[in-house]
Amino acid sequence: MSTAENLQHKYTYADYAQWSGDERWELIDGAAYAMTGPLRIHQEVVSELGRQIGNFLQGKPCRVYVAPFDVRMPREDEDDSKVETVVQPDLSIICDKSKLDKLGCRGAPDWIVEVLSPSTALKDMNTKRSLYEQHGVQEYWIIHAEDRWLMVYTLDAQRKYGQPGVFGMDEPTAVQRLPDLSIDWSFMIEI
Repeated sequence: MSTAENLQHKYTYADYAQWSGDERWELIDGAAYAMTGPLRIHQEVVSELGRQIGNFLQGKPCRVYVAPFDVRMPREDEDDSKVETVVQPDLSIICDKSKLDKLGCRGAPDWIVEVLSPSTALKDMNTKRSLYEQHGVQEYWIIHAEDRWLMVYTLDAQRKYGQPGVFGMDEPTAVQRLPDLSIDWSFMIEI
């Protein structure tokens, strides 16, 4: 699919799987969203978080995946070809191995991290937050690397995100889903 094509059409995973690998896309409720190339600070944060989380998860049942990694979010039990939502979070942490297959992940990861980029910030903060809440992502982090703060959403007993916790990066941030893990932001001093 090229960016010049009509993006008002409703797409499925079957369409998405046929598109050229030259461009990255996400589908949310059948709408196609082009993904842009990230800034260096974005990549440094994603890489370091992937390393910290991956090191912590060694020998544990959960796994961390760094984009591009397809997360298919079916509405019910529809066949993959009919799934209308496929996202590529910056980091996906999945503890239920039955959700993993050769295509990526089918179902909600336990924890998702998105590092904001200027072109996708509103989508990450609104559209994806709502999507992740609806599908039961237990913890959702939105990181604003340039301004050095993050928002943390966690599902409550009613399976809703309440007010987010907002944290600076001057001290480690505890992960609710993985209680023994805290993210060390000291690497941010160098970038």
